[in-house]
Amino acid sequence: MARLPRLAVPGLPHYLVQRGHNQQAVFFDDEDRRAYLAALSETVATQKLPVLAYCLLDDQVHLLVVPATAEAMSRMLQSLGRRYGAAFNRRHGRSGTLWDGRFRATVVEPGTHLLDAMRCVEQAPLRAGWTASAADWPWSSAAHHAGRTRVAWLSDPPLYWSLGNTPFERELAWLRLLDEPLADRVLARMMDAVHKGWALGSGTFVASLGAETDRPLAPRPRGRPRRAPDKGKSNPD
Repeated sequence: MARLPRLAVPGLPHYLVQRGHNQQAVFFDDEDRRAYLAALSETVATQKLPVLAYCLLDDQVHLLVVPATAEAMSRMLQSLGRRYGAAFNRRHGRSGTLWDGRFRATVVEPGTHLLDAMRCVEQAPLRAGWTASAADWPWSSAAHHAGRTRVAWLSDPPLYWSLGNTPFERELAWLRLLDEPLADRVLARMMDAVHKGWALGSGTFVASLGAETDRPLAPRPRGRPRRAPDKGKSNPD
């Protein structure tokens, strides 16, 4: 089956995952991670592309971003990949590509689905068993949303602000959400959407996107399509 074109809808959140080439590590130590975040902060400033959440794992990066144009995500990752990749190769005495050629991404409906996507990003090290609490992982946006540190270049979506009337209330509410694992079916659907490029949201949201593009936005039902009843025949009782 031919690969679908990437779905990119300006002005809406997108959950994207970029992996190392051949599943190789893209971060060997904390110095690498600091270098990547420094490059990400500069790229966010120059590309004017809001980042809502992020998480760095050894062999991959999870980002939640809001592109202003259909090409903004690709441009951001190209710029970021070239800068960080070159520095990584110099530091570790290697050559060649660092990143997998095609990043994975899905558009996310603002609202509850977006909060679930933020939790999915920030809970990644918890699911991997690398930390007992998502907010303790220093290489994600979890500590920012939990009020333990401040990342100036991060943008908080409106629904995060609605979690409480004060910073303390919002941060406590977010900690409670982080401590609650996503349901298996929610996580499975989200990862399937990211890796296959399906839209993530309600039926109404997907239908609204479908009015703007001919690209499939959800997997087709399995099996052959049901035949329409023959109007010339009466149905048995």
